[in-house]
Amino acid sequence: MQLRPTKAAIAVLAGLLAVPLINAPAYADDPLLSQGKTATASSVEHNGTAPGLAVDGDDGTRWSSVAGADPQWLRVDLGASAHLSKVVLNWEAAYATGYRIQTSQDGTTWTDLKTVTGGDGGVDSLEVTGDGRYVRMLGTARATGYGYSLWEFKVYGTTTGGGSGGECGAGNAALNRPATASSTENAGTPAKNAFDGDTATRWSSAAADPQWLRVDLGSVREICEVGLNWEAAYGRDFTIQSSADGTNWTTLKTVTGGTGGTASYQVTGSGRYVRVHGTARGTGYGYSLWEVAVRVKGDGGGEDLPGGGDLGPNVKVFDPSMPAATIQAQIDQIYQQQEAAQFGLGRYALMFRPGSYDVNVNTGFYTSVHGLGRNPDDVTVKGVSVDAGWFNGNATQNFWRSTENLSVAPYDGTNRWAVSQAAPFRRMHIKGALNLAPSGYGWASGGYIADSKIDGQVGPYSQQQWYTRDSTIGGWVNSVWNMTFSGVQGAPANSFPEPRYTTLDTTPVSREKPYLYLDGDGYRVFVPGRRTDARGISWANGPTPGTSVPLAAFYVARPGVTAATLNRALAQGLHLLFTPGIYHLDQTIEVNRANTIVMGLGLATLVPQGGITAMRVADVDGVKLAGFLIDAGPVNSPTLIEIGRQGAHTDHSANPVSLQDVFVRVGGQFAGKATAGLVVHSDDTIIDHTWIWRADHGDGVGWNVNTADYGLRVHGDDVLATGLFVEHFQKYNVQWSGERGRTIFFQNELAYDPPNQAAFMNGSVKGWAAYKVDDSVNVHEGWGMGSYCVFTSDPTIEVDHGFEAPVKPGVRFHSLLVVSLGGKGRYNHVINDTGAPASGTDTIPSTVVSYP
Repeated sequence: MQLRPTKAAIAVLAGLLAVPLINAPAYADDPLLSQGKTATASSVEHNGTAPGLAVDGDDGTRWSSVAGADPQWLRVDLGASAHLSKVVLNWEAAYATGYRIQTSQDGTTWTDLKTVTGGDGGVDSLEVTGDGRYVRMLGTARATGYGYSLWEFKVYGTTTGGGSGGECGAGNAALNRPATASSTENAGTPAKNAFDGDTATRWSSAAADPQWLRVDLGSVREICEVGLNWEAAYGRDFTIQSSADGTNWTTLKTVTGGTGGTASYQVTGSGRYVRVHGTARGTGYGYSLWEVAVRVKGDGGGEDLPGGGDLGPNVKVFDPSMPAATIQAQIDQIYQQQEAAQFGLGRYALMFRPGSYDVNVNTGFYTSVHGLGRNPDDVTVKGVSVDAGWFNGNATQNFWRSTENLSVAPYDGTNRWAVSQAAPFRRMHIKGALNLAPSGYGWASGGYIADSKIDGQVGPYSQQQWYTRDSTIGGWVNSVWNMTFSGVQGAPANSFPEPRYTTLDTTPVSREKPYLYLDGDGYRVFVPGRRTDARGISWANGPTPGTSVPLAAFYVARPGVTAATLNRALAQGLHLLFTPGIYHLDQTIEVNRANTIVMGLGLATLVPQGGITAMRVADVDGVKLAGFLIDAGPVNSPTLIEIGRQGAHTDHSANPVSLQDVFVRVGGQFAGKATAGLVVHSDDTIIDHTWIWRADHGDGVGWNVNTADYGLRVHGDDVLATGLFVEHFQKYNVQWSGERGRTIFFQNELAYDPPNQAAFMNGSVKGWAAYKVDDSVNVHEGWGMGSYCVFTSDPTIEVDHGFEAPVKPGVRFHSLLVVSLGGKGRYNHVINDTGAPASGTDTIPSTVVSYP
């Protein structure tokens, strides 16, 4: 196992070695009640040590108070009254020699449960007896000149739900809700920042009195608590108010002589709108809040959400006992609807129970085809086919469809799968040959194969590029620009630049996508295990190794479900399965539990509203995201999907987060906007087949319309991308700042639509590189990587570097190419200042075999 100790972690380790642990009771613990609950504190040292970091279950994050002041406190709201049995404090180096553990039913009147004097840091495990909803550590004497600092604060007991305030929900009803304010200091401090759950962003007002900040909860709610986390520019005098209509306001709480910091106020009242109305500032600046939390009654969740259930009307399940003509008619009806519906609203999953079927599954947009056996050969059909008749034989827009986990015995010996981006072909057995080009061999720009066996030859023909991983093939016919293989038995030998084959014997790390299957009459999801130095299919010697999860462990989501319900299901411990459809999100989906599975069927599509991030994954082990599309909303989102937490470097190498067939789109359906598509902070993350696309066609498309700067930004270390497609972003399509990153296959087109050279400048550098490795990086490697330009608004635009990277021995690239399509634009170099220009109407790639 890799160890990446920080200075703080070393200090904690030293403390643990020097200080004996206080023994826990011999009996089994009561449930842990505090993890993930709302925490507040008397003060915070800085943004990176917020109160919630002491109850997040992560021993690498902490709360710390300001220095040089006593007393200080940290408290957690358990959400309901509980019988308390134990409190565990994991102190950082700045520990308390004297402190009290207290409880309260209302957050105002406190009862001592335990008094500690002569504390020596390390880990304190304290048996307690008492009842309360709120539990706090009240520090009375510091051991150092610093403040108080806790890695973790854990409270154990059993929830009773009784006592004053027991009905007040633990969730934040204001999280990511629409917000407005009387003023904002600047564009970087809008009202919404105080409700985004991020203590590193804030709202700030103009420097004048009065000022207000308000949030719309969406409906009238019974409000029971409001928490404020002030920045240095705090309110001295203010009121907390509610309103049913946003016009007539009722005062819930009046505060005079406030001192800033963090505080929670128990209130009684109702309203759809909540606002903080400041009448006197504490400084010469305006009012500034990192976060505002609103808790309401009836939001505690009530009964648990059910797991499992019906997969919805757009999942079509076929049985071999059904007449073939009946099955074929249903398939053809859906295909007729979806064949040309590139930006349509239909979403479908076609599923086949184990057996043989005399049908050909023509596969249109937003259609996924699944075998429901444990292994691919449990289901056999005559074809899973894609052609391009709808687009006059041009397959370059055959996106957003998939097939997995079945075998094909083609009528004429060859199956046709003429696709481009976002069309994965997984766990397939083709009992014959596979043709990747459309009828007539028109253009195609795919594609991706994984964990598949093709008995005959694969003919890419007109395909410009393709990536094949961990498969077995009977041969490969030709190359065009970029054919890349890793872990493929039967792949052609490495020969780039002619023919343009890039071949790696193995894939360094891989984990196949989770898939739905039938165990008897019950659905389960199989989660394949992690492989290292993989070669060939995972199911060559029987069932793929891994674990099986019953559908009852999933919340089966249907279109129309609220984001609050999805988050409630996750908090309850369920996985998520999105059935086919479109989901509008007014809150970020927060995936905080290790090993959570979030998967979609039929290209289920998530659309964030109001400028939120669609999905955020905590810095935890083993989360699996698979099979869905995130479509940017019309209000700019800072990110569309985030993995991990900024600045965290936790070793996840034994059980990494994986993203598979997770696609991101900005524009095309409508004028979506995002600053960045996918941002990865977690170390060891596997990105296995993604297409991150700023639309170049469809609705809502234009240089100033579907704006998006970055496709993928990687800050985590040891991140691996296999099958990376990123296109048309307005700055770097990929920007990589993490160490020891690896990319196997990269396909890119630069933005089509810069209006002129001046609009496409990176300082004094012409254009933005497609793939940028930051200058601070010491180790990085890439194989089989191509970037193309076609500047349709101004064909005279030049790009100085297709790829940019620091010149260091540990930064290496293999098989690079750049192409000017039809002479519309020019690359001056392939990577840095290496490689011949690419220009001219002949569309001939400029290549670099290895760099440096």
